Amino acid sequence: MSRPLDVLLTTDPVQRLRLVQTGLALVLLAAAVLAMQYFVWTGVAPAAAVRWWSLLTLAGMSIFWLLIRSGVSRRWGEPSLTLPQMLFALTSAAVAYALLGAGRGAVFPVVMVVLMFGMFVATPRQMRWVSVYAVLLFGAVMGACAARNPREYPVVIEVGHFLLVATMMPAASLLAARLADMRRRARVQRAELAQALARLREQSTRDELTGLVNRRHMQELMDQEHQRCIRSGQTFCLAMLDIDTFKPVNEAHGYAVGDAVLRAVAQEAQRQVRTSDALARWAGASFALMLPDTRAALARGGLERLLQRVAALRILHGGATVAVTMSCGLAEHHAGEAVAATLERAEAALAEAKAQGRNRVVAAP
Repeated sequence: MSRPLDVLLTTDPVQRLRLVQTGLALVLLAAAVLAMQYFVWTGVAPAAAVRWWSLLTLAGMSIFWLLIRSGVSRRWGEPSLTLPQMLFALTSAAVAYALLGAGRGAVFPVVMVVLMFGMFVATPRQMRWVSVYAVLLFGAVMGACAARNPREYPVVIEVGHFLLVATMMPAASLLAARLADMRRRARVQRAELAQALARLREQSTRDELTGLVNRRHMQELMDQEHQRCIRSGQTFCLAMLDIDTFKPVNEAHGYAVGDAVLRAVAQEAQRQVRTSDALARWAGASFALMLPDTRAALARGGLERLLQRVAALRILHGGATVAVTMSCGLAEHHAGEAVAATLERAEAALAEAKAQGRNRVVAAP
């Protein structure tokens, strides 16, 4: 069932919406054509004129549909052709008014439906133009009918009909403006909600101080990498890094300087790792680094360069200049090993690096 609809309406959601709207307008005018045949059957409307009106009305709306379906309308400023469709439908209704004589009151419900259709899809500016056009058009048609056939179209009745149209059109324009404002506010609210959700997602996966991935999200990334390696047969490395003598820095210079050190070290480490690597603040002054598709021998060289870059940092904050070093424990993930076990080996290697004098990389066996 979906295939014939795709052929008829395309798979482009925007284009599909335009075609559905135009199709509904075509169905509305087709219903009006059937109603006109009833008036022909009762002898109120002339058969020949109604036949031509019906043909032109359905052909006109079909042309609109084909222009949209073929994509030709995309070359113009308004691909949905909403304004031309409304003007065409109102013109068709005005001609029907002139043909129906005693049954002309049946045109007003059609006009109301056209206006309601426009209120939901047209802009306020378009509705203002439609209102002006409709008032002038129906005023001219009513005046011409009253002058040509005053017995069928009494002036008093036509004045009343004109006042009805002149009231109805501006009201529809005002309602369209109100609906457009409601749609605009809804779009703004949706955008604000999307931004708020994005901020919440960012806060739930990022460490607020350093901007790095937080521990919870890093564990998720490790689990994902573990599953990928099970499928591919590849391996990865985990490294645990810790700033040496960080507690004395806090005690000597205060926590503001300590925070500045954490930020500076995190930024420098982030610059040194590959884009495919994942660096996270693990706890306090500790960091975790995951290196996908990497053997320990290759990872070690990169980690030693990272430690050299951190040792070369001179962090300035509040008149204090601080230099720190880092120690690192490295573990290559073994086939069949749990991620937690790889982490334990990396942490044990980090403890060994501290014991050996700090500022070095120790690889776990």
